[in-house]
Parts: sequence; C-alpha cells; structure tokens
Amino acid sequence: MTTVKKLRLGPLPTTTTVKLTFTCPASLKADLDRYAALHAQTYGETVDAVTLIPHMLEAFMAGDRGFRRSGGSSNRASKPA
Repeated sequence: MTTVKKLRLGPLPTTTTVKLTFTCPASLKADLDRYAALHAQTYGETVDAVTLIPHMLEAFMAGDRGFRRSGGSSNRASKPA
C-alpha cells in the first residue's frame, strides 16, 4: 500500500475569479498537468492545471519574503495585521 504525502498546495477554496491568459513552455504545461493529476489523486477531487495555477501563484507570493516586506498582498484587508 502506497501512502501519498500531502502536497504543499492543499484542497482548493472557493473564490471569485477574474480571467487571465498567459503563455508558458510546453514542458511547464506538462508538469502542471502531472501536478493536477497528483492533486486529484491526493484529495479525491478532479481539477485541471488552469484551476491550480492561481492557487500556486498565491502560495508562491505568500512565501516570498521580499514581496511580503514590500507591502505584500493586495488582499491584506481580509487578513489580520
């Protein structure tokens, strides 16, 4: 029996969205698709790379000390100071 460790990106919250289009290398798209498959296997909810990308970017920016020091996220009002 194989136990899958929890992923850094946990279950996805429900959010209000804004459409954004970007271009990426085919190798990155393949990695995103593999991550989406592993995320679905881990949490039992099918998601695609397009759904995961905003959450990945948010997690990346939250972990960037330089960004946080510069004033951080634009949604600071919803987070305790």
